[in-house]
Amino acid sequence: MNHNLFAALAKRMQARGNADFMTTREGHDYTYAQALEVSAQLAGALVALGVAPGDRVAVQVDKSPEAILLYLACLRMGGVYLPLNTGYTNEEIRYFLGDAEPALFVCRPENIDDARRVANDSGCPKVASLGTRADGTLMEEAASAMPFESIEARDANDLAAILYTSGTTGRSKGAMLTHRNLGSNAAALVEAWRFSESDRLIHALPIFHTHGLFVACNVVMMAGASMLFLPRFDVDTIIEELPRGTTMMGVPTFYTRLLQDKRLTPELTANMRLFTSGSAPLTAETHQAFERRTGHAILERYGMTETNMNTSNPYDGERIAGTVGMPLPGVEIRVTDRETHRPLPQGEIGMLEVRGPNVFIGYWRMPEKTREELLEDSFFVTGDLASVDERGYVHIVGRDKDLVISGGYNVYPKEVEQIIDELDGVVESAVIGVPHPDFGEGVTAVVVSRPEAQLDEASVLDALTGRLAKYKQPKRVFFVDNLPRNTMGKVQKNQLRQQYEDTYR
Repeated sequence: MNHNLFAALAKRMQARGNADFMTTREGHDYTYAQALEVSAQLAGALVALGVAPGDRVAVQVDKSPEAILLYLACLRMGGVYLPLNTGYTNEEIRYFLGDAEPALFVCRPENIDDARRVANDSGCPKVASLGTRADGTLMEEAASAMPFESIEARDANDLAAILYTSGTTGRSKGAMLTHRNLGSNAAALVEAWRFSESDRLIHALPIFHTHGLFVACNVVMMAGASMLFLPRFDVDTIIEELPRGTTMMGVPTFYTRLLQDKRLTPELTANMRLFTSGSAPLTAETHQAFERRTGHAILERYGMTETNMNTSNPYDGERIAGTVGMPLPGVEIRVTDRETHRPLPQGEIGMLEVRGPNVFIGYWRMPEKTREELLEDSFFVTGDLASVDERGYVHIVGRDKDLVISGGYNVYPKEVEQIIDELDGVVESAVIGVPHPDFGEGVTAVVVSRPEAQLDEASVLDALTGRLAKYKQPKRVFFVDNLPRNTMGKVQKNQLRQQYEDTYR
C-alpha cells in the first residue's frame, strides 16, 4: 500500500473534479482537476531539477495558489517539503540550507540573485523562483518538463516535511513530520470539526506555518472543500467575504481586530458555521466578546510544530473560554511530574505530554535533543504546563520554557539576546514576552549597557533590522542597571515580566 499523503488527497481531489479548490479575489482560481494537473507539471519540474525521493525542497516564497501546488508536487514525487518564513533574512536562510542540505531552494523571483549566493555558500546545488502570478523559473521549468503523473510510493514513516522551530539555545530545530503524521491529523480534524465538501474556508493565514499549511490546506483537501485564498489578513477584506464563507481559521489577532470593527454583527456572520483559533492563547475576554457580538463561540485548539493538532474544544458541546478542549481522535495526553514523567492526579498542574500518530519522529540531525523530548514510550514532552479538569478539558497554564508567542509566531529569547549582546556597549540582555492586546505577547528587551555607551532604544532596534525576522524584533527596549537574579545567578525573568506587564496595555 502506498502511504504517500498525496495518494489520499488525490483520491478525494479526483472525486471532486471540476469543483472549486482555491479561489482568489483576483480570479486566479483552481479547480481540483486543474490542481492535480499543475501538481503533476510541477512534480515533473522538480524531477528535472534533480530532486529525488527523500530530498529536501526548501521554499521561501510569497503566498500564492502555486505555492500550495508546489507543496502537493513535492509530496507527489516523494520529496520532503521545507517551508521557510518569508521574513527570514539571508543570514538565517544560510543556516537552514546548511543544516537541511536541500536539493533545491525555491525563492521569490526578485530575490533570486541573493538566493543563488546564499545557496552557493551553503552547498545547495539548485535554485529556482516562484512568484505570485504563476511566474518564475520554476513555472517555466514546469511548462517544458515531462509531467510526473504517478504518485511515488512512500512508507507511512517516510518524511513528508521538515518544519523548523526555534530552540532554547537559539539554534532552530527541524521537526521531521511523516506522511502518517500529516494524514492522520488531517483526517482527525475533518471528523472533529465536521468539514465537508460544502465548506468554504476563508484562508488568511501564512503558509510557511503548521496552521496555514497543514491544518488549513490538508483539511480542506481531505474534505473536498474549497477555500478563498487571501494573501494576508485584512479586516475590510474579511468583513466583505464573511457572508460567502462557512468557516475561518485564525490566530487571536484576527479576532481582536475584527472586534474593533462595528460592522461585525450576527447578520454578517450568519452564513458562517465555525471560527477556530490557535497558534497563540486566546484570552477569555476575546472569546466572550466575540460570542456576544456574533453569536459564535470561537473553537480554540492546541497544537505544536512537532505534533500538529493535539486537542480541541468540541464542535458539539460547550466551548470553554481559556481551555483548549480535549484530545483529538487517536491522540493521548497525560500530565506528569516534570522530573520523573510520572502521571499526576487529575486537576494537578504538571508537564503536558502527548502521544499519537500525529507526533513527529524527531529533530533533524539532533538525536540527543530528540531523546530529551521524545520519550521511550513515544510520549512527546511539550514543554507546556497544564492541568485537566473533571470534564476532561485541558487548561494550558504556562510554559516551562521561555518561548514567546507573538502574533502566532514562536520567538525564543536566547536567539534575540545573543544578537543584542553582540552590540557595542551592551553588557547583557534579557528578552521576555509580556501581554499585548493585538499580538498575544509582545517581544520586549531589557538591556544593561556600559556607563559610557551611547545606546538608546532606537539604536538597538535599528541594529537588529536585517539580522532578525521582523516578528522576532523587540517592540520595546528598556534599559536597567542590573538584571534581577536568584542566589544561583539565574536571571529572574518572572520578575521582569511582572515589572513590564502593563507595557502594551
